[in-house]
Amino acid sequence: MDFDISWILLGLPVAFTLGWLASRVDLRHLRFENRQAPKAYFRGLNFLLNEQQDQAIDAFIEAVQSDPDTSELHFALGNLFRRRGEYERAVRVHEHLLQRGDLPQPDRDRAQHALALDYLKAGLLDRAENALRKLEGTAFEEEARLALLSIYERSRDWAHASQIASKLGGAGHGSFTGRQAHYLCEQASALVAAGQADAAIGLLEQACRLSPTVARPLIDLARLHYQSGQTQAAMDNLLTLERTAPHSFPLATSMMVSMAEQKNAFAAPIVKLLKTHYQHTPSVDVMQALATLEKDPIESRQTYINHLESEASLVAATRWIAGENLGTAHQNKLLKRALDVAVQPLMRYRCAACGFEASQHFWHCPGCQAWDSYPARRIEEL
Repeated sequence: MDFDISWILLGLPVAFTLGWLASRVDLRHLRFENRQAPKAYFRGLNFLLNEQQDQAIDAFIEAVQSDPDTSELHFALGNLFRRRGEYERAVRVHEHLLQRGDLPQPDRDRAQHALALDYLKAGLLDRAENALRKLEGTAFEEEARLALLSIYERSRDWAHASQIASKLGGAGHGSFTGRQAHYLCEQASALVAAGQADAAIGLLEQACRLSPTVARPLIDLARLHYQSGQTQAAMDNLLTLERTAPHSFPLATSMMVSMAEQKNAFAAPIVKLLKTHYQHTPSVDVMQALATLEKDPIESRQTYINHLESEASLVAATRWIAGENLGTAHQNKLLKRALDVAVQPLMRYRCAACGFEASQHFWHCPGCQAWDSYPARRIEEL
């Protein structure tokens, strides 16, 4: 049978036509997908600007499905999941990014940082710590160290917190000596609870040298010296406190009253120190200490009147009225109880950073975790 070349000549145009039609179909499909992906992306941005996070997430998921290789969409999606509290989904998105072999190193570091934030927001501090430690030497190193510092403070790991604070300070990110002094005080408190007062005194002395203007080491050191019978050393600490951190001096007044009442030889120097401070900075706590140490009842009550002449203090007025007989014994009792209730909110301390109020003074705010954010003055004096 002879081969007819005419069939080939007839088939070539047909094959060419079919191939051309197929390519047109593919191009149309590709153009359609390319149009759809940006539309989904911009629709997600619009929802995000309108604070419609649920719709934004749906739009970004659609965009990611259309173009799974776009890392920016993954970052946007992961951040949205984290903001909504869907930490497990955020972790999956960022882990998927880290598993990609074609991801550039800057984006890989960014994904690692985002994954650490996911763990941190979810409260998985051990995983967050491991993720943050992998960011050493990257563009996110400073942010990672600050996050690590927060983790160690929350978990009360003061030794590691001090190491991170030293690195931050050495890298020129501000002074962290104040925080480090507090870390040493926290470690000293643990040693005191374990019965190792001598070791605690060593840490507190180190804290005083590290940050001389921080009041807490001096107050804690004075208390330890006093409890161990070293009253003169305690007095020296209080004199240093009044000179270097006078704003925190009222916090030591209760201890000074105890020292004066139990050690008669130190009563006169303590009263003199209290009066010297009160002349420069009138304070409710210092006033109360002076009234308590005054042996003459009349002069003790006059202390409140003297304070009222310079300060319109409801606390001082209440203390003065408590010693007056304004009626029957029952009436006096009712009046005193009513005044005590009225004064109680004024005797609180308030955090200057977040406004958290407490009946006791905190060096580390339980609300916003800020250090030294509580003034030593009561709410009435602010």
